[in-house]
Amino acid sequence: MSTLPSHALADAGIKIPALVARVFAAADIRINGSRPWDMQVHHPDTFARIAAQRSLGLGESYMDGWWECAALDQFFFRLMTHGAAELARSPRMQVLQLLSHALINRQNHRRAWQVAKTHYDAGNDLFEAMLDETLAYSCGYWKNADSLSQAQREKLDLICRKLQLQPGMRVLDIGCGWGSFVEYAARHYQAEVTGITVSVEQARLAQSRCRDLSAEILVQDYRDVVGRFDRVVSVGMFEHVGRRNYRTFMEVVNRHLEDNGLFLLHTIGANRSQHTHDPWINRYIFPNGELPSLHQLSGAAEKHFIIEDVHNFGPDYATTLNAWHDKLAPHWGSLAERYDERFQRMWRYYLKVCAAAFQARRIQLWQVVMSKPQACRPRYDAPRP
Repeated sequence: MSTLPSHALADAGIKIPALVARVFAAADIRINGSRPWDMQVHHPDTFARIAAQRSLGLGESYMDGWWECAALDQFFFRLMTHGAAELARSPRMQVLQLLSHALINRQNHRRAWQVAKTHYDAGNDLFEAMLDETLAYSCGYWKNADSLSQAQREKLDLICRKLQLQPGMRVLDIGCGWGSFVEYAARHYQAEVTGITVSVEQARLAQSRCRDLSAEILVQDYRDVVGRFDRVVSVGMFEHVGRRNYRTFMEVVNRHLEDNGLFLLHTIGANRSQHTHDPWINRYIFPNGELPSLHQLSGAAEKHFIIEDVHNFGPDYATTLNAWHDKLAPHWGSLAERYDERFQRMWRYYLKVCAAAFQARRIQLWQVVMSKPQACRPRYDAPRP
C-alpha cells in the first residue's frame, strides 16, 4: 500500500489502523507515494484521527494541514469506488444520526436560515471570484458548451424552454441565489419574476443586478410565500428542504401555482433514500442538508403533481465544480485577508470531494418538470438541445 516499508512508517511515527489500510489498499492509494492521487502525510496521528472521526476526521485533518494530495478529486474518486462508505461514518455515528433525524426536524422554519449564515453569506467576493458572470451557483449544462459561462447560460435557457416561458408570465424562483435565473428569465423572456432566498448577502446583490427589470427579490422562507404564479422554479435549493418537509414543499408549490402552470425542480439527488448525512459537509458546508432520492421526491409530489419529465445530467456537475475550482484558484492571494489558509483548504476540499462524488456517480443532478393534474395537459415535450 505504501512506497515506504512498514518499519519506515513506524520510524516516522505513522500508524495505520486496519480499516484505513484495507480501504486505501483497495483504492490503490499509497502513503507518501509519487502519484498525483497518493496521500502525503505530515502528522503521525492522521490515521488515528481518521479512524476515530471518519469523514469528519479526514476533512478536518486536511484543513489543519496534516496531509496533502496533489489531485484531491482523483483521491476521492478512488475512495468512493473502493469502500469509502466504510470510512464515512462509524456504526455509532450512524445510530446518532438516525436518532437525530427521527427526533428533530433539522430543516424547520427556524433552522432553515442556518445554511445562509454558514455558507451563502460567506462573502459575495468569494462567490464572484469563483462563479461566472451569471453568478449561477448550480450545475451547468455542458452538452454543447466549452466554457463555464456558456454552460450556465445553456442551463438557464434550458430551464426557460422547459417551462415554456412567455412574456408577462408571473414566475416564482424558490431559492434564487444571486439572481441568475431571475435576471435571465426577466431579461431574455420578459417574464415577471419573484425570487426568494434566506441569504441577506445573496438578496443584496441580486436586487442590484435586477433593479432595471420586472423582478423582485425577497428574503423569505418558502413556507412564507404569498401570491399565485404561472410558473414555479427551484434551482439548487431542494437539497436544504429535508425529507420531513418534502411534502410541505410540494404543498406550497401546488398552492401557489396556477392550475395550468408548470413547476421545474433542479436538484442534486441520492441514488438511494437515506436517513444519514456526511458529518464534514454538514458541519462546514451545508448544515442540515439532505439529498433526496427519486423515490422520496416522487412520493412527496404524487398527491399534487404529474411528473412530466426527468432529466439527469449529474456528470456535468463534476465539470462545473472543477471549473469553479480552477477559476477561483488564482484569486486566493487577493482574498487571503478575509479567508485564511484553513478556510481555503476547506473550500478546495469541498469542491474536489463533491466533484469526485458526481464523477463516481454516487450522486446525481436531476431536472424534474411537473404539472398539476387538473390542467389535463395532453402532452409535454421536454426540449433537449
